[in-house]
Amino acid sequence: MAVPSTRRLRGLRKALLGLTGLAGFLVVWQLIPTLGLINSQYLPYVTDVFARLAEESVDLAFWRRLGSTMKSWAIGLTVATLAAVVLGTVVGLVPFLRRATHTMIEFLRPIPSVALIPLAVLMFGIQMQAALVIIIYASFWQVFVQVIYGVADVDAVARDTARSFGLTRREQLTHLVLPTALPYLMTGVRLAAAVALILAITAEMVIGNPGLGRMIELSRSAGDSVGLYAFVVVTGLLGLAVNLVFRFVERRTLSWHESIRGEQAL
Repeated sequence: MAVPSTRRLRGLRKALLGLTGLAGFLVVWQLIPTLGLINSQYLPYVTDVFARLAEESVDLAFWRRLGSTMKSWAIGLTVATLAAVVLGTVVGLVPFLRRATHTMIEFLRPIPSVALIPLAVLMFGIQMQAALVIIIYASFWQVFVQVIYGVADVDAVARDTARSFGLTRREQLTHLVLPTALPYLMTGVRLAAAVALILAITAEMVIGNPGLGRMIELSRSAGDSVGLYAFVVVTGLLGLAVNLVFRFVERRTLSWHESIRGEQAL
């Protein structure tokens, strides 16, 4: 009984430290314009920003735009993950394909997704599909590379042992390849979720699709610094929520893995 109690105390201590750091950050933010270190026109008071957030939270239009952003994020992340898992598994299982595609992957992966925005707009216009092209491209590589590494990391001795026991390809994939690749996959999906959110908002800012990014850009063009910071805070809260959710899923899914068990033991 002492171990769960100790874990709860450590969890509570971490939460309190996090809240303390957040409170300190907000106090410093409030003091900077108050002391005149930065003009409030460029860095508004934190109280004004949160007052605007309260106003926006009761506006149905705000939630519709937030929903548009999250819809693009969810669709793009899902498509990218499914494509990356299938292609990454195939490439990872075949050494010839890994060698043949290595140079192509290293060439395509560093290309900035925003550089594809003109092409996406040319193909789909100012529609969600244009944003999805950017989101899928950026998210795909996060998962794809992790899946390749995970599939290729299967121990050769374990693979030979499975064959000697007569396991079929499906059984090897289920009982050997998947458990080995799953930690890599979960890491890739968690990283891809954050990247997809960033690109969803960026695409809305540049392309002009309805969403949080569009609201940020409209606030900037109107000189509404309070609204600008309020919507930026929303994007930060979304990013935090996405990370917490995927970390929770990762810990639940990999509760058997030594990395998560070691984390819980600390």
